[in-house]
Amino acid sequence: MNAIADVQSTRDLRNLPINQVGIKDLRFPITLDTAEGRQHTVARLTMTVYLPAEQKGTHMSRFVALMEKQTEALSFDRLQTLTNEMTTLLDSHSGKISISFPFFRKKAAPVSGIQSLLDYDVTLTGEIKNGEYSHTLKVLVPVTSLCPCSKEISQYGAHNQRSHVTVTLTCSSEIGIEEVIDCVESQASCQLYGLLKRPDEKFVTEQAYENPKFVEDMVRDVATRLLADKRIHGFIVESENFESIHNHSAYAYIAHP
Repeated sequence: MNAIADVQSTRDLRNLPINQVGIKDLRFPITLDTAEGRQHTVARLTMTVYLPAEQKGTHMSRFVALMEKQTEALSFDRLQTLTNEMTTLLDSHSGKISISFPFFRKKAAPVSGIQSLLDYDVTLTGEIKNGEYSHTLKVLVPVTSLCPCSKEISQYGAHNQRSHVTVTLTCSSEIGIEEVIDCVESQASCQLYGLLKRPDEKFVTEQAYENPKFVEDMVRDVATRLLADKRIHGFIVESENFESIHNHSAYAYIAHP
């Protein structure tokens, strides 16, 4: 039987390294161990490595083969191990794994106590650059914001909007997804719930009215909380308010350092 040619491993003569090459948008089931118990979800993965100038191609099937052997719950430590395994398997000094998934949290309505699930978009990224590992956690938290100016100038009522606050953290140790959610929701005019009864709706409407926030207030208040956490080396806080009286959004961004 003739040997099958391994074209990827042949030499390339264009003398151009590739910063990231691999697979994108691989949909795969994962398990998370969270502060509130084990959770199963479906993730979309991007897995890439550095390719030296002399190598024609990477071995695409090895990325999927690595995930097929993944049986442990995903955690800070497990993602670091997985990133190391990937760079070793692909014989590269640098690589990145980004894992995006919906994260669900059971919440109790503020008055009735009725429980429902709310979803949050989360991305975990592990990256090795020249032997150094870094970890990034990104969480999008939907909340309610109410305009302080509208409240001040109106005889009654004030316009409010649903806002997306996105926090991206570079951290040295594991920070729970729930911690990030709690941080953001505590700084909003009011948090969101999947299911509300009429007494709950009255409560959240009035709470938002008593706690108005500009988009600028939102990012500053969240950033102030993050600055106090010594586990965090750097962060980005973004807030997009989907305005109810305009056909555009209000937006603010803070990066540190």
